[in-house]
Amino acid sequence: MLRLNSNIEAININRAMSRNERATHGRMEALSSGLRVSKASTDASGTVISEGFRAQVSGLAQNVRNTEQANDLLRVADGALDVVSDVLIRMRGLAVRAANSDISDEQRGSISAEFNQLRESMNRLAQSTRYNEQILLAGFDAVVEGQSTALSESVITGVEQVQLTGAAAGTYTFQDGAGDTQVTLGDGTVTQTLDMSTILDGNKVADGTKVKIDFDRLGVQVTLSGLGAGGEGDYQTGDLQGKQIEVGQATGGDFQVGPNNAAADRLALSLPDLRATSNSLNLDKVSIDSLETSRAAFSPLDRAIEIIAGERGKIGAMQNRMTFTLSFSENEIEHMTSSDSTIRDADVALETSRLTRSQILRNSSQTMLSSAFSTARLSLLLL
Repeated sequence: MLRLNSNIEAININRAMSRNERATHGRMEALSSGLRVSKASTDASGTVISEGFRAQVSGLAQNVRNTEQANDLLRVADGALDVVSDVLIRMRGLAVRAANSDISDEQRGSISAEFNQLRESMNRLAQSTRYNEQILLAGFDAVVEGQSTALSESVITGVEQVQLTGAAAGTYTFQDGAGDTQVTLGDGTVTQTLDMSTILDGNKVADGTKVKIDFDRLGVQVTLSGLGAGGEGDYQTGDLQGKQIEVGQATGGDFQVGPNNAAADRLALSLPDLRATSNSLNLDKVSIDSLETSRAAFSPLDRAIEIIAGERGKIGAMQNRMTFTLSFSENEIEHMTSSDSTIRDADVALETSRLTRSQILRNSSQTMLSSAFSTARLSLLLL
């Protein structure tokens, strides 16, 4: 059948040519950008998944930088405490020297002058140890406020210590039924219940022992004391009912090492005030200007050395934890990027073969279109 007004073959070939042109354009776009999914219409569901991966990878990449900078902060603090430890050891050596009867009080006064200068240098070190304008050794932590009834009424509650590991500021309230081994702590938004049946002796902390309960979802760790374990009171079930922990705004020490707003994605560093005159070290009244005071200085100096060593150990443990966190984040970045690449990136070999096919079909379509028009011209021979 020959038609003049409608060239069905040409229309069909034109439709195929349009399809081939779109395919060729798509292949060239993929090869030039390196992306299989360069716009949402290419793969709508894949775009949604890919954007989720990209957001997580971006957050994890920043977490890596946060962790590295936190490690730098810890190195600054550890280096300063190393010097403080050396100062304390020198001060103890001076105290031992001043405690010997072979020197006069006048000579002991000269030794005491150096001792006092070293104490002042500890205060200066604590105040001048900074990272990004933050003072590290004069109190760098999230604050457990003094009105926390769980601590202020420790004679009743048996709470010896509260440690914070990324806890948000707010009021945390206990629910603790008498005779029930479950304890609940919540801040009005997040609540966590722990079963203490395996760590209690019946309905109390065993005499002479301490236990630690870790509300890890909240970032709060509570140490409970038994009778004779050194605390002011002893814990029995029900003692914490209605008691509160008030957490003030952190002045520093919370490191965001995960991509989400959760206690598990933060690490908290708590450094007390480590000035010589602080309540932690309490060396402001220590003197070596006489034989008796020199001998009395041994105990507070030993305690101060032990405290500094303990803080350095805590910093070292945090650095190790940061190292593992860094490795974990880098591993997540690698595999999430691989998953995103599977969805978004173009397979160059596949796209090249498809481009070649589209170009061949486009050229053959052009040839066939010429043939379609020549067929229509045959009708002129009949006129």
